[in-house]
Amino acid sequence: MKMAAKVLLAMASVMGSTVGSAQAHDVPVNCDNCVQWNKPVKPFNVYGNTWYVGVDGLSAILVTGPQGHILLDGGLPQSAPVIEANIKALGFRIQDVKLIVNSHAHWDHAGGIAALQRASGAVVAASPSAALALQSGTNGADDPQYQADPVVHVAKVSKVKVVHEGEILKLGPIGVTAHMTPGHTPGGTTWTWTSCEGNSCLNVVYADSLNPYASGDFKFSGKGKTPDISASFAASIAKLAALKCDIIISVHPGFTDVIEKAAARTAAHNPFIDANGCRAYAADASERLTKRLAQERSQ
Repeated sequence: MKMAAKVLLAMASVMGSTVGSAQAHDVPVNCDNCVQWNKPVKPFNVYGNTWYVGVDGLSAILVTGPQGHILLDGGLPQSAPVIEANIKALGFRIQDVKLIVNSHAHWDHAGGIAALQRASGAVVAASPSAALALQSGTNGADDPQYQADPVVHVAKVSKVKVVHEGEILKLGPIGVTAHMTPGHTPGGTTWTWTSCEGNSCLNVVYADSLNPYASGDFKFSGKGKTPDISASFAASIAKLAALKCDIIISVHPGFTDVIEKAAARTAAHNPFIDANGCRAYAADASERLTKRLAQERSQ
């Protein structure tokens, strides 16, 4: 696959944004799992310049570099101040985050991005579909989890750079590559990069959700009023399984035992390093999709 390169200038800023602090809260989202998801966890190193700065149930990852840092995802609106505090606790500055990218635009992964953009002045980047959702503050009607009544709104992201399959966003010597993995959402994106410790460099995969969960009458099989997206969903699962993958971090840390791996890490053993991690994650997703499609077709 030929990948196009895109260089982001370290001094790029978001039009109309004011660098401040994510402590200026946006309206929180209340849901059955939100309190548990948003429990603070102590930030930790995954490998090399890759750090976990998210909360207990929602991942946010910081990739650090000498010309600025890249942040992946922003959790809930109420996660933003926790993520900012975690970045500070590691000895980094929110103002040095120059790029924020999104896995998918559901409010539990993108709700905090607006506040984090305001705090950092960073460029925000996402897939075409996710960019529309981020700028409107809500999911589109083509989303499997679209809620028409009531519509859930979060703070709008003022400006979003649109990225496409294979595009590399670079910030000095570091960069992340976008892999479109639609299914859980139309704009789902898995991100990859390389992190090094000395001369040992590993491929890190930030895996978007591949969980076939839907609201209302949506059918992944196309039964009823929705289009059949089963083939494209299966293709996304296969794509993720085939990625170069030494370390996988899922957008919900529980899907790949991120918090447990951090607790089990020792000076001699890093459980995040697992060459089979992406294939195992994809196999679980494939089983979930097969069961979901069988259920839909039997109704």
